[in-house]
Amino acid sequence: MSYPHLDAYSRLLRGAHEAAVTGRAWPEPPRHLIKASWGRSLAAGVDPEGSSAPLVCDPARIRDMRESHPLQDLLPLLDHTLSGLAGETGHIMIVTDGDGRILWRDGASATLRRADQVGLADGHQWTEGDVGTNGLGTALATGRPVHVYSEEHLMRVLHVWSCSAAPITDPDSGRVIGCVDISGIARTLHPATLALVAATAKLAETQLALRMHERDERLRRRYESLHGRPGILLSPTGRVISGDPAGGLGERVHLGEQSARCPGRRMILRDGTVAQIEPFSDGFLLRAAPSAAPQPLTLTFLGAGTPSATFSDRDRPLSLRHAEILTLLALHPHGLTAEQLSFHLYGDAGNPVTIRAEIHRLRAQLGDAIAAKPYRLTCPVEADFLTLRRLLTASDPGALSRAYPGPLLPRSESPEIRRERDELEAQVRACLLREGSPEDLWAYAQTCNGRDDYEVLERLAALPSTDPRSAAARSRLLS
Repeated sequence: MSYPHLDAYSRLLRGAHEAAVTGRAWPEPPRHLIKASWGRSLAAGVDPEGSSAPLVCDPARIRDMRESHPLQDLLPLLDHTLSGLAGETGHIMIVTDGDGRILWRDGASATLRRADQVGLADGHQWTEGDVGTNGLGTALATGRPVHVYSEEHLMRVLHVWSCSAAPITDPDSGRVIGCVDISGIARTLHPATLALVAATAKLAETQLALRMHERDERLRRRYESLHGRPGILLSPTGRVISGDPAGGLGERVHLGEQSARCPGRRMILRDGTVAQIEPFSDGFLLRAAPSAAPQPLTLTFLGAGTPSATFSDRDRPLSLRHAEILTLLALHPHGLTAEQLSFHLYGDAGNPVTIRAEIHRLRAQLGDAIAAKPYRLTCPVEADFLTLRRLLTASDPGALSRAYPGPLLPRSESPEIRRERDELEAQVRACLLREGSPEDLWAYAQTCNGRDDYEVLERLAALPSTDPRSAAARSRLLS
């Protein structure tokens, strides 16, 4: 802290906090880390008067989540390093997954009871977007160790808490897989707490790296037993282990989420060559790909994520405008002129010249997949919104709920896409309300439109009171 006395810093924080939550100019801001976190939290819609972190996991699933998590085997190490300190000082130790969901905790029983009151317990989620500035969420947001003192929390109910947290990065995947934290209701934690928590996170990462190298060595021995060592050996996460002595592929090959489910999938490497990925033991082999007919164009346009297309075994994120054009061409398989595309995208204010320029840029990515005069798709199309259409005719609410992560291109203002989006949304909702199970309705309630759907939430709220989905639905109805 740059302030010599906590009393002075607390007074500054109270003034800054009041200004931040009321939208007034700040008299004097807190340290930059906290100011930035408050900004992110308020932009995410966090209520400073909230009372608890949300429960996002069915308690019955916690055991399975723990057992499948890569930190499960390291829990004794984390416990030995931190929980003793937590118990002796009246604090608690917490370990989350990479999404901020609490999987483990231990420490002083009195503090654990206090923690239950604010959702600092198993199955609750502590990202900045859920509860605002806090040690766990801010460490995950910034990717570095963080100490959050008392009034630095955005939610007032957390002003009696202080916490030190550090993220844990998996050296194999390169992703943050969890966070370790010491929290307490003392006004402040010992200055050494943050350093100890950060050292514990680094110790966990070291152990993960050792285990990764052991797995690599076992995989390398199996690879070396193959005659001629065909192909390039990759780990399950795409790290290059052997077979690329010149280093042309770099440290890692981006496999995409479909590689494990699609043996023989093709991909274009950094040098422009086409390779085929095949499962090998616990990893993959990259081999030279034989010539084959072009693959279908696969479009993923449902939900709030970035629209993407897969063509010739290559995943491509798309701009909204390019995604809109491909949507319209998929909905009109016989083709559209530039004038028709312009009208469908912009209405009467459209300009065909703009469309021709966009098509030119899109063909630079997809090549012969788009023909002209009229503009049309020349290859088979597999689109998630077209699949959804087929499922709607099959009256299978389970498959429908699994296939519907959210609306079609939710940011699109194209008149025709808005009509298609609204029609799909209405049909999905009607089918799930008519025939869907509680699981189907709960899945729909996780979409952007379903989250605040009164009728859906009423159905879920009517579930037995012991069902966590009932409590979550009632909470949303009251908010």
